[in-house]
Amino acid sequence: MSLPPPDELVTLRHALTPRSVTSSSGGRPVALTIAGMDSSGGAGVVADLKTFEAHGVWGAAAVTAVTAQNTLGVQAVEVLTPEIVRAQIASVVSDLGADAAKTGMLASAEIVEAVVATLVELGVRNVVVDPVMVATAGGRLLDAGAVDAVRALLLPRATVVTPNLAEAAALTGSEVVDRAGMARAARALGDMGPAVVLVKGGHLGGDGSPDCLLVAGGDVVWLEGARLPSRGAHGSGCVLSAAICAELARGMEPADACLAAKRFVERAIEAGPALGEGAVPVDPGWARAGAGS
Repeated sequence: MSLPPPDELVTLRHALTPRSVTSSSGGRPVALTIAGMDSSGGAGVVADLKTFEAHGVWGAAAVTAVTAQNTLGVQAVEVLTPEIVRAQIASVVSDLGADAAKTGMLASAEIVEAVVATLVELGVRNVVVDPVMVATAGGRLLDAGAVDAVRALLLPRATVVTPNLAEAAALTGSEVVDRAGMARAARALGDMGPAVVLVKGGHLGGDGSPDCLLVAGGDVVWLEGARLPSRGAHGSGCVLSAAICAELARGMEPADACLAAKRFVERAIEAGPALGEGAVPVDPGWARAGAGS
């Protein structure tokens, strides 16, 4: 099954409870990113905050790790302690609230455990999990032992999980190299607890870039898209999950948020600036950049 064209965003029928459109802070919606810092600004919390701003929501951040990173790769990583990660989350949520949160680079099983415990304790309900394992430009961002923690602790708390092909394979233990594998992985991940699964097909071969969407209790839906000419699309996964998070914070239904985010990141890829010598970063500020041209 395929969705209508991008201009015909519709509310998909599914069994999820409708989300409140009222901000937990009583005013502007608040979205929280829990992820690593990319010093080049193309991915991680910097890209997430740019995306939140583009969607008109207030962005807050809990940094899990600092990386020395550019378009060519990751040169160094310094992982923060679980205690400071927990403190950042608690500081934001206890004061500003959080209408939605997303996770990116979590680095270690201890940080995964701290993040899950804190989100549960503080009652953050809309959680987007981007199971970041390896940077686009190269460099491992999640310890091998932390994959089990993501699978056992974080996925059952997720509203939406957004793995790429390699991440879906690592989480399910099965090969994911084509549409059939994507559909199988989506169902296996759905059995782990998330309400919505979006397996990203950007690394498939061919002219298309389909994503596999599965809502709990429903059928697989294919979000079709053309393969866009690019030189790496650094940060595209971060921007996609951040856009989903922003739409959840604004009150959109999760499946609709996935479609809206896919169309948003397509524009961000097209607008990617020619910076650096490696993977070109995507531009979450494409709308503002276009208005100024």
